[in-house]
Amino acid sequence: MPVLYYVRHGETDFNVAARLQGRHDTVLNTRGRRQAVDCGELLRDLFARDGRRAEDFAYVASPLQRARETMEVLRTTLGLDPPAYAIDDRLMEISYGEWEGLTLPEIDARMPGMLAERERDKWDFAPPGGESYRELTSRIGEWYAAITRDTVVAGHGGGLRALMALFDVLPREEATHAQIAQGVVYVFAEGTMARYV
Repeated sequence: MPVLYYVRHGETDFNVAARLQGRHDTVLNTRGRRQAVDCGELLRDLFARDGRRAEDFAYVASPLQRARETMEVLRTTLGLDPPAYAIDDRLMEISYGEWEGLTLPEIDARMPGMLAERERDKWDFAPPGGESYRELTSRIGEWYAAITRDTVVAGHGGGLRALMALFDVLPREEATHAQIAQGVVYVFAEGTMARYV
């Protein structure tokens, strides 16, 4: 079972404004770039602790710009060639469909009752034109089943929640509500998850 070193992308202006990003192709802000450096430094320390080199791992990112920027900054911090990593569409953030770019109060004003419906079953609920956490976990699971070595991932909060459910770190409904921090390295190994800040 390959070990995953999973990094949520650094902060964007959408994060600051509490807007649902989904497939919006946003970029890192200044704080987000600093968080990516911090994650590179955390990875360097974790690898040294375990007697491994940065070159020992596979590296893959979501195709969205904020994840690719995060990966390139952390690879630079690790002394690796910044663009020499794989991209996999299955790591893309959950699609929020018609909700993308909106805040939760804006969604509630435009579609009364929909957020309450989502909270009743966040695992299977899909926003109009979007996808559910069940669907997201299925594609993340397909990706994980195809990897063959320990891997560093730059992805999204939704993907991390999906992995928590996939590996039974948390029950599905708890995983969908998990708070996912930026500037943190999440390590999945042998059915457990550890956070490094």
